[in-house]
Amino acid sequence: MADDAITFYWRPGCGFCMALERQLNKVDIPLDKHNIWDDPSAAEFVRAHANGNETVPTVAVGDIVMVNPSPNEVLTAMQQETPDLIPEGVEVPEPRAMGRMVNRLLGN
Repeated sequence: MADDAITFYWRPGCGFCMALERQLNKVDIPLDKHNIWDDPSAAEFVRAHANGNETVPTVAVGDIVMVNPSPNEVLTAMQQETPDLIPEGVEVPEPRAMGRMVNRLLGN
């Protein structure tokens, strides 16, 4: 993983990948992109975190790996793992009630 970006696994033609990339680019989140169709080790990484599937986008932020995350989930993970990569002026949304409950259950 690059120290100056989050790791973004994608594949050509994936609408979910394009949407997430567009939203993260809009707020200048640095991405280290890996096309799982061109990079066998990237595909292997995704399968290891997506129950054997090649589900993308998959995003790694420090020790946190998320399969098909929302932009808010990526920002929340960045706040926890790589706060220095969050551009100045970008606000990380507060977790909603369900997210707070899950975080309490997980001890976060």
